Amino acid sequence: MSTTLNIALIQTDLHWEDPVSNRKMFEEKIGGIPDKVDLIVLPEMFTTGFTMKPQNIDISEGDITVKWMQRMAQDYRVALVGSIIFQENGKFFNRLYFISSEGEIETYDKKHTFTLAGEDEVYEAGNEKLIFEYKGFKICPMICYDLRFPVWARNTEDYDLLIYVANWPKKRINAWDTLLKARAIENMAYCIGVNRTGKDGLDFQYPGHSAVYDVLGEPLAFSKDEEIIYATLDKKHIESTRKKLRFLEDRDRFSLKG
Repeated sequence: MSTTLNIALIQTDLHWEDPVSNRKMFEEKIGGIPDKVDLIVLPEMFTTGFTMKPQNIDISEGDITVKWMQRMAQDYRVALVGSIIFQENGKFFNRLYFISSEGEIETYDKKHTFTLAGEDEVYEAGNEKLIFEYKGFKICPMICYDLRFPVWARNTEDYDLLIYVANWPKKRINAWDTLLKARAIENMAYCIGVNRTGKDGLDFQYPGHSAVYDVLGEPLAFSKDEEIIYATLDKKHIESTRKKLRFLEDRDRFSLKG
């Protein structure tokens, strides 16, 4: 059994509120990714950009994108993760989907909706943390604003990898850089952050800064450019570092409700 996980982070501009164009664009990028990659990470709301007008998006687009992700996973034998707008029971969610190469589906609804942009007034907040296993790695995925809340991400489950998908603006990018590194260090886990580039329909600029940090907060990959970023995660690095330093053994024990 392999002890490594090969990942690809797709850092790119997005077509504003245009799922069809975004799926086409991502399909072209995914088609050029090497076969050895196990997991592809896409940005937050990767089919629309961070819009607060989900009513502009046809209700069918959520299901269409999920089926598209399943097809990509099957065709390229790779897992995908990213968040989209999803409407359910008359409510809108900023919902992250993980779809494995074997067709398994996991979902996570963004816990911390971004009040500064009014996301809390448009999208329903989730209340359940997601932990799942893939190729021997225990993974915890989160979305953008969740990054500012360390208690929600606290590694009480011994996960190996923390993933943040985001649309994080240029004006606050220093917080993104700092907090991604902090989440890796305090949780002794790999931490991945995938941001977008370009300018959205509201003229907010996004500078990339997608990154991968190891369990000591050392950068394995970082980019400001529109490109696909690659990194290999090693389970032995996690195990040996935790065994040597044993910081997680001294962590506070607690559980969260809601």
